[in-house]
Amino acid sequence: MDNVSFSIDEGEMFGFLGPNGAGKTTIMRMMQCVSPVSSGDLSIFGMDAMTNPREIKSLVGVVPQENNLDIDFTVYENLLVFSRYFDIPKEEAAKRVDELLDFVHLTDKKDTTTENLSGGMKRRLVLARALINKPKLLILDEPTVGLDPQARHVIWDKLRALKKEGVTVVLTSHYLDEVEKLCDRLVVMDNGKILVEGSPRSVIEEYIGSGIVEAEHNPELIECLKQKGESYEVMGDLVHIYTDDPKRVSEYLLTECTLSKLSARPATLEDVFLKLTGRRLRE
Repeated sequence: MDNVSFSIDEGEMFGFLGPNGAGKTTIMRMMQCVSPVSSGDLSIFGMDAMTNPREIKSLVGVVPQENNLDIDFTVYENLLVFSRYFDIPKEEAAKRVDELLDFVHLTDKKDTTTENLSGGMKRRLVLARALINKPKLLILDEPTVGLDPQARHVIWDKLRALKKEGVTVVLTSHYLDEVEKLCDRLVVMDNGKILVEGSPRSVIEEYIGSGIVEAEHNPELIECLKQKGESYEVMGDLVHIYTDDPKRVSEYLLTECTLSKLSARPATLEDVFLKLTGRRLRE
């Protein structure tokens, strides 16, 4: 980490974005009190993460990237056994399990072993497990990885419902449309540094603009853009023109340049991500 500083408001949904190796997982492990804070301070609900890890863990629910469910247990047993880690009384635990199974739509699968669940069901069960202690902070690592669109939207609905109940949600995801739709605020990280922080819309407008015009790359187009003073970036065979007025730019290019391909679209968080962190693959 390189002088990383951020704050998360209670009850908001906050996203960590960045390529592999950016430092997201390290920060989230520190927030879970799994990894030590190497330097600086980390306070969660007013408690120091180094001196109060047990108290903090009791208030945190974690959804890991992998579905690390116990394959020897049924859906119901996975939740009931996990409740014992929090010393929840037996009757209260049974009540919470029933409520959570209803919340994630798995009541009819309560006696099914986890190996017989679909991918979407497994993710919903992992989410239910993370909620067994009624956490004030929910940390999610790639919550919808590998899911089909229907399953993703079910998870999104559950996260929005939790936020309405006052749960603070922190997530990281490579599905940038997911972060754009769900998060109140986010940070983009790379090489252990925070590059930008803000709401999805403010970040998009600051670094890209409201729209992007895509045109086929050719020397005449580049000359037109230079003469007009437009902000652009060459992306292989395409040129991206960043603008708050895609219609004006499109009309100018069609009038002044010879183009075989031109399209306009709203700017997205993915455009910001690629602009800030580059297009090179990270292993």
